Amino acid sequence: MNGFLPISKQDMVDRGWYYCDFLLVTGDAYIDHPSFGTAIISRVLEDAGFRVAILSQPDFTSEADFLAMGRPRYAVLVNAGNIDSMVAHYTAAKKRRHDDAYTPGGMGGKRPDRAATVYAMLARRAFPDTPVILGGIEASLRRFAHYDYWSDQIMPSILSSSGADALMYGMGEHSVVELARAFKAGKKGNDLWRTIRGMGYFAHPGEDIPFPAVECPSYEDVLADKAAYARSVMLQYEQADHVRGKAVLQHHGKRIFVQNPPALPLTTAEMDKVYGLPYMRTYHPSYEALGGVPAIQEVQFSIIHNRGCFGACNFCALAFHQGRYIQARSHESVVHEAEQIAKHPDFKGYIHDVGGPTANFRFPSCKQQEKHGLCAKKRCLFPEACGNLEADHRDYLSLLRKLRQVEGVKKVFVRSGLRYDYMMADNNDEFFLELIKYHISGQLKVAPEHMSDHALYYMGKPSFSIYEKFRERYTRINEKLGKKQYLVPYLMSSHPGATLDDAILLAEYLNRVGYMPEQVQDFYPTPGTLSTAMYYSGLDPRTMKPVYVAKTAEEKAMQRALLQWRRPDKRPIVLAALKKAGREDLIGFGKECLIRPARGQSAPSTGRKNAPHRDGKAAGSADAGRYKPMARKKGWAKPKKKK
Repeated sequence: MNGFLPISKQDMVDRGWYYCDFLLVTGDAYIDHPSFGTAIISRVLEDAGFRVAILSQPDFTSEADFLAMGRPRYAVLVNAGNIDSMVAHYTAAKKRRHDDAYTPGGMGGKRPDRAATVYAMLARRAFPDTPVILGGIEASLRRFAHYDYWSDQIMPSILSSSGADALMYGMGEHSVVELARAFKAGKKGNDLWRTIRGMGYFAHPGEDIPFPAVECPSYEDVLADKAAYARSVMLQYEQADHVRGKAVLQHHGKRIFVQNPPALPLTTAEMDKVYGLPYMRTYHPSYEALGGVPAIQEVQFSIIHNRGCFGACNFCALAFHQGRYIQARSHESVVHEAEQIAKHPDFKGYIHDVGGPTANFRFPSCKQQEKHGLCAKKRCLFPEACGNLEADHRDYLSLLRKLRQVEGVKKVFVRSGLRYDYMMADNNDEFFLELIKYHISGQLKVAPEHMSDHALYYMGKPSFSIYEKFRERYTRINEKLGKKQYLVPYLMSSHPGATLDDAILLAEYLNRVGYMPEQVQDFYPTPGTLSTAMYYSGLDPRTMKPVYVAKTAEEKAMQRALLQWRRPDKRPIVLAALKKAGREDLIGFGKECLIRPARGQSAPSTGRKNAPHRDGKAAGSADAGRYKPMARKKGWAKPKKKK
């Protein structure tokens, strides 16, 4: 018998089990690694003394696979997988993906669309009298009435559409153990979860709500009024704090969806315990004959050291799902995991990442958060670093130094989510220098997302001038160390607020610095985020003022193509975009031009060198958008050559 949890009735029998307490259903292949929610929740329940069986990627056309596992004693726990099933299946342009990294062999089609809903319905059919509890990111982001991009409509809480009894949102270790103990104590119905933080359920008018509560616009209101939807999302966002957050109520017809306040964050000792559980750190061996599971490749030799992100970009689900409060593991816990990794027979000496949602956050952004929570109306890094921000990388640097000393470790990389604006708030170059010297493999990926401050405002990102200063500092330190390493920027097109002018401004900048990104992410309106509320309502929930939204496939394609203007296949779209924006001055042979005229045609005569930008300045001028041009020979991030 291997060390994995049972994945079949025979596995349970081999363990001497004739039932399980909880049947955990997931849309992913079963990977017993702490980068996967299924692994963490199942191991946490096991550690608390409960029997858990895993039903991975069941046949979604019938309840046969559920019945084959047998009825669990307490409940069926359902998640769609590590990522939203709709995001797993469709691109931002709603085109079907053909593969799935979370499935054996990378095959697509092994889970249904809206997997959490489908699995919950099958569980209900298989076990009519057994509670069904939703969890994971798909359920978490759909806990309230929400805009669904794929059907282009407002949908009710996932509890309503799935028929599940309750849901867990956010990080579920505390919630799931409390729930399991409530089942064991014999509690029934809403008494099971009424007092458990991090849970949501339906109540009837007059039922006792044990937490202080606020009410957001009802499902019927947000269905009828886009402004009500924007207000609803903002209120939900403001209450997503474990210190000051209240229960949030939302009427759905005659019932009331009740979201209890967020679960308390894990302490360092609790996090150490969770990540120290006996994970097998790989996929179930039954998948080997199918080629394994591709998703393990990026995380098998990586370490998560923290949780939460106080960066809180408007388009990111982290603030609404994982929270803005930072939780971190101890150095001893992380080093112990590195020592385990170093003993793995396939380990080649390289720890691929020491990160998390944001790699360089090791503690809350200010000391007031433990008592007062995170500010409801203010951000830690937007529009600029808060005066109370404690920007200090010494603890993270100390951790990286210890990991470099682990026997068998040749190199420790940092690849996930470095916040360059937080690095710039730290005036000490020590971390910056060692990051470049020891922890980068030729290139560093960061996320400026855009270079127009107008677009960045709606993204909740700081001014591009912060990135420019970071780039210059990065170049300077590389020169000092005699290294030739590059910056790879993540860029986003078509975010609410970003216009065609903004896309052209960014294309001009990229042209000036001699860089064209290989990949560009088109804005993806996923449930629950402030940016998605902007996309649907045309209003900024923070101010309730109108915001421009590029919604047509044509304009979205134009904005994206402009960021990759050199690609031959993008030429017709770029031409159309420049003509639509009245920017024929960028069609020609000059170094400021994006594309050349068609063969046999002369460049358009515009009588001007550069067209005026929205702020009244020439788009190609030195202070367009308040950014100074960079010498083309430097490229996006190439350090100067030594003389």
